[in-house]
Amino acid sequence: MTDQEPIDPHRGDTASQAQADTIQQDIRLLNSLGYGQELLRRMSGFSNFAVSLSIICIVAGGITSFPLGLSSVGGASIGLAWPACALLSLCVALAMAQVASAFPTAGGLYHWAAILGGRGWGWVTAWFNLAGLVTVLAAINVGAYEFGLRFFDGLFKLNVAEWSDDQKFWVQLAGVLGITVAQALLNHLGIRLTSLLVDFSGWWILFVAAALTVAMLGCAPQWEFAQLLTFTNYSGAAGGDVWPQNGSLAWLFLLGFLLPAYTITGFDASAHTAEETIGAAHHVPRGIVRSVAVSGVCGWIMLVAVVLAIPNMDEAAAQGSNSFHWIVSQVLPARLWQLLAVGILIAQFFCGLATVTSASRMAYAFARDGGLPWSTHLRRVSWRFHTPAVAIWTVALLSVAFVVHTGTYATITAACTIFLYISYVIPTSLGLFAYGRTWTRMGPWNLGGTLYRLVAILSVVGCGIILLVGVQPPNDKNLWTIAGSLALTAVVWLAYERKRFRGPPESFLEDVLRGPSEGMAPGSSDSPRALGSK
Repeated sequence: MTDQEPIDPHRGDTASQAQADTIQQDIRLLNSLGYGQELLRRMSGFSNFAVSLSIICIVAGGITSFPLGLSSVGGASIGLAWPACALLSLCVALAMAQVASAFPTAGGLYHWAAILGGRGWGWVTAWFNLAGLVTVLAAINVGAYEFGLRFFDGLFKLNVAEWSDDQKFWVQLAGVLGITVAQALLNHLGIRLTSLLVDFSGWWILFVAAALTVAMLGCAPQWEFAQLLTFTNYSGAAGGDVWPQNGSLAWLFLLGFLLPAYTITGFDASAHTAEETIGAAHHVPRGIVRSVAVSGVCGWIMLVAVVLAIPNMDEAAAQGSNSFHWIVSQVLPARLWQLLAVGILIAQFFCGLATVTSASRMAYAFARDGGLPWSTHLRRVSWRFHTPAVAIWTVALLSVAFVVHTGTYATITAACTIFLYISYVIPTSLGLFAYGRTWTRMGPWNLGGTLYRLVAILSVVGCGIILLVGVQPPNDKNLWTIAGSLALTAVVWLAYERKRFRGPPESFLEDVLRGPSEGMAPGSSDSPRALGSK
């Protein structure tokens, strides 16, 4: 154990003593997985839940990606497609929680894939997960910038439509850079500050979503319930060219899955902050599942309120990427909408803040095992703030570089969704085959064999649907991006990394998968089984 501030057990506080005992159990479990405690373990169970809730952020992705749903089949994309896709995401979360409880490390999905399937699978998973986290940070901050620009354009008459392409590019770059640097700086200053901000963010997101819901329902001239079940083809010009012209309502309905699929991502953040969470084996799986369940339900209610209040569906869909702003401007008084918009912008900033936390912990964990270029530097932990400072600034600046390369919000959202769900499906598939065979030691979150296998199969199917949808026009170039990424990782692994990359500590893998090693009594305080399983 290094750099871990101990809790004083002599303060006379029973709760503090219990917390100190829990931290020591967490540290012993982490040691049994082959790692020392380098990060500061100060996150509560609520903070672990809030970090995933903040990255999902229904008032970020749910609003900025709203046109992806509305311009597919109209209101039915919210009324029906959102809950259907949210249930698939919940299956992914349940399967992920089962593995996270057994292996609560900062590497999250990367460690699970390496433990359950071998170093090669771990290496591929790490790269896709890291790519997904960096690109989702770019998507969040570009979305926040565009939302803010529309808001301030309407408020101060900036005449954005008259800007040249070069002017739009440089202003966007400056805006995204400023947002990202602020998020990285707050992360750099320590997990205590980050936890406080993330806790606030969790409550703030739910408050703003509730306020928007009440405002839309209260100010709507009437509630059009039929709009939630009505299928209308809004591809092409009818939907502001968000989606190319397509004659199939069934296919357009699936394309609308990108709205909830992009919004409900990033819940692996609870796993990435496991080494900073007190009672990780218990709280990490709960954080994963609860964040998806709460976001799925609250996000649906919020967007249902927006659809119910739409005065004219055809006019709303025709606004394309500006549809959400058009709807609220038609329904809400200007001052009320301005107040809500400020609340939404604050929530979107904290969404990116939590994403920097998650991405930097993933980079730190992968570098700790030598998986990244310059791993010696990326794995360094600040002696003062107990944060992976180099990893924080690296992922932040990489996300800005991706914005420079890609630029458009729709392409970034599709790319990050695909990258993340590939990294989700690999360990889930490996766990499905390893469960009860090579993997027999479960954590305290245990669904049981039948239910685990069911949700794992459904999550694999759900990920497949999302991957298929994510490479359709106008995002079809993502197909070549993903295919090229898979081919490149395969070549690099076979030609070089297979011989160099050591992966997680192999000496611990047998104990991790099957239980305590020889010389450890099953009920002893040093036994991984005693610490991490029923």
